[in-house]
Amino acid sequence: MKYYIIAGEASGDLHGSNLMKGLYKEDSNAEIRFWGGDLMQAVGGTLVKHYKELAFMGFVEVLFHLKTILNNIKICKKDIVDFQPDVIIFIDYPGFNLRIAKWAKAEGFKTHYYISPQIWAWKESRIADIKRDIDKMYVILPFEKDFYESKHHFAVEFVGHPLIDAIHEQPRIDGTIFKKENQLSEKPIIAILPGSRKQEIAKMLSVMLSVVNDFPEYQFVIAGAPSQEFSFYEGFITNENIKFVSNQTYPLLQNATAALVTSGTATLETALFKVPEVVCYKGSWISYQIAKRIITLKYISLVNLIMDQEVVTELIQEQCSRKPIREELKKILNPDYRKALLHKYDELEEKLGGIGASEKTAKLIVANL
Repeated sequence: MKYYIIAGEASGDLHGSNLMKGLYKEDSNAEIRFWGGDLMQAVGGTLVKHYKELAFMGFVEVLFHLKTILNNIKICKKDIVDFQPDVIIFIDYPGFNLRIAKWAKAEGFKTHYYISPQIWAWKESRIADIKRDIDKMYVILPFEKDFYESKHHFAVEFVGHPLIDAIHEQPRIDGTIFKKENQLSEKPIIAILPGSRKQEIAKMLSVMLSVVNDFPEYQFVIAGAPSQEFSFYEGFITNENIKFVSNQTYPLLQNATAALVTSGTATLETALFKVPEVVCYKGSWISYQIAKRIITLKYISLVNLIMDQEVVTELIQEQCSRKPIREELKKILNPDYRKALLHKYDELEEKLGGIGASEKTAKLIVANL
């Protein structure tokens, strides 16, 4: 069978790579073309376009890059027609993927969606497009099944969360070796996860690192995104207690005592590595003003959304400043507070359904062709 996969972000590259492993296991004759990244490319298949060329965020940023986005849509459609896949598999990235899905469905291609767009957070009206254009939907959050089936009468498969697979498969890196290889000191680590796109990294790093001098007994280690060069981060490394590692987020979390994390998938990754965290988010003023008027969720972090309670503290916009970050970081470094938080993390993992999401999804995709 021929599979065409579209992933437009770093997290999609991770989950796409594990899905591809499952597809090759289920279908020894699988041919795969994809939009993704280095992780997917390492598995096999043919890379059409790297997600580094697709990473635009926020309302204003998308407008500035509209010509590039429309050209990518044109390229994608032509490549699909030339390849003639048996199924197109969309991984999140809804602004792009739902446009392709509408066209693909009309052209007679089978359309499967792995990792639902977060329409339960905003743009719930997209449900009409999904019901019209998507043949099969595989969801990874437990509350999404009820959202789709009870509220919108659209059957979906809950497959569990693929992050559990990715973390379970991650080899354990000894702390001493990790520090030595990355020229880190012996001090305990506070991990800094500022996101993967330039706009959010630039916005978040200055405020996250503003507390470095308040915790001289720790080293603050920035998790460099695979999509960015070291030169972009270099200007933020202004203190001997600020360190940097590139494309090593999982080994960093394995060896971190605590973390400051920008909202998104990283909040869940950090929790699954059992690292106490503070969630920080500060967007552009215009994007934030628009977002807060159309997003009605109680929380911004996946940890709190899944648990339906404030398990991790969220510091958003004006709250995301030096003093609140300093106070919340002190809390999660307190042994009693940490113990209670880690217990909640165990409950979170139970809710997510255990290992095997990627393999289960691959089996369902092949079975439904």
